[in-house]
Amino acid sequence: MTAPLGFGVIGAGRIGALHARHLAGAVDHARLVAVFDADASAAEGAAFGGAAVAASVGEVLARADVDAVVIASPTPLHAEHIGAAAEAGVHVFCEKPVALDLPTTRRAMEAVERAGIAFQIGFNRRFDPAFGELGRAVRAGELGAPEMLRSLSSDPAPPPESYVAVSGGIYLDSAIHDLDLARWILGDVRRVTAVGRVLVADYIGEHDDVDTSVVTLEFESGALGVVQNTRRTVYGYDLRLEVHGERGKLVAEDARTPKVWRFDEDGIGAGHVHYFLERFRDAYRDELQAFVDAVRADRPPSPGPADAIESLRLALAARTSRAQGVPVALADFEPEGETP
Repeated sequence: MTAPLGFGVIGAGRIGALHARHLAGAVDHARLVAVFDADASAAEGAAFGGAAVAASVGEVLARADVDAVVIASPTPLHAEHIGAAAEAGVHVFCEKPVALDLPTTRRAMEAVERAGIAFQIGFNRRFDPAFGELGRAVRAGELGAPEMLRSLSSDPAPPPESYVAVSGGIYLDSAIHDLDLARWILGDVRRVTAVGRVLVADYIGEHDDVDTSVVTLEFESGALGVVQNTRRTVYGYDLRLEVHGERGKLVAEDARTPKVWRFDEDGIGAGHVHYFLERFRDAYRDELQAFVDAVRADRPPSPGPADAIESLRLALAARTSRAQGVPVALADFEPEGETP
């Protein structure tokens, strides 16, 4: 393929608008063609570079100059939009998760397979320079046999109740990123144990969710992992990832901006990142670049359909473990028809 890949963006909220901006000039061999959102003003605001504002998803997919779509619509609509794109023969980049249950996710991935289109799920942290390098080094054997993993993700404040009600909860909405990284770096997980509490916002508990959680992972390799998540870190967005192995340890945790420590009469301090869009701006661009490069080279993008399914299965297992107070073995875990 020599011509730029023409993109439609479905959903022009905070993530969709960022993807649209990147496609309008920051991603090589790609161009933004059309944007749709149920809120026409949001679509107009994300129609960068003269892109068209579409009146429907169908209008986006019917355009001859749309080769691929970014699906950034609300999660309950992802599977429907993937199916429509598959019927149109249009390649798909979709924000996580595909759906909030496994049967719907599997049906969407089967539609992708039948259509023979490229599919990538939006686990942007794999494309963060620090996390990506850590993952590459571990998988290349630079630590020898991995023995322990620790991942921490902290939001500065809990999301609004309206979002909590439809998000699928902390495990499907937030911890799923940590779980995907853990599986990507250390391989398949054998057993999951999760403990959660409501310590930050009472309304979260009203939706059978928690705002503070610790998940332990037992990997098939024998390695162990710990995933910590909280909806409150008053100093800003905070992420840490480390892997310990027989030859040492790798740590990725520097999210300061600017990356300068200041020493003065007020003490020692540094800047910080307050929001995930700041922290992962480059990763959001680079994951789209990887998708475009894969489509142009006619090779399967990564992370792909299997990653979409297995990351959700891990997140659902963590949610089930927390709710039932017992470890969950992944080999036997198949919550057919489960809904949040």
